[in-house]
Amino acid sequence: MRAAPVGTHLLLDLYDVAPERLTDAELLSGALTGAARDAGMTPLSEPVLHCFPGGGLTGFLPLAESHIAFHSYPELGYLAADVFTCGPDPGAPDRAVAVLLAALSPGRPCVRRFDRGADVEAAR
Repeated sequence: MRAAPVGTHLLLDLYDVAPERLTDAELLSGALTGAARDAGMTPLSEPVLHCFPGGGLTGFLPLAESHIAFHSYPELGYLAADVFTCGPDPGAPDRAVAVLLAALSPGRPCVRRFDRGADVEAAR
């Protein structure tokens, strides 16, 4: 018998994002906290952001339910992000992604969904 997935992992490839959005630490930090809030997730700390020479940012928000993270590439107009949650609300990851999409306004968003741990029982 196949077990229910342990969690849901959404991978985002956001293309054609305005470079100024991808270098705006305040915008991106707010997007992380807003995504968690709107999804009903529980942040374990403030977002952690690091700025690279040239303006790219990486950010991470640890959650009781797992995490939200991103890496921005302003020179490419691209942001890679992921939302992983093992919480009980199956709609939570989609609500978190909606906040990120609204904050970044990508011209070409690509969101892929993966069930995580679906075969845990089979492996025991």
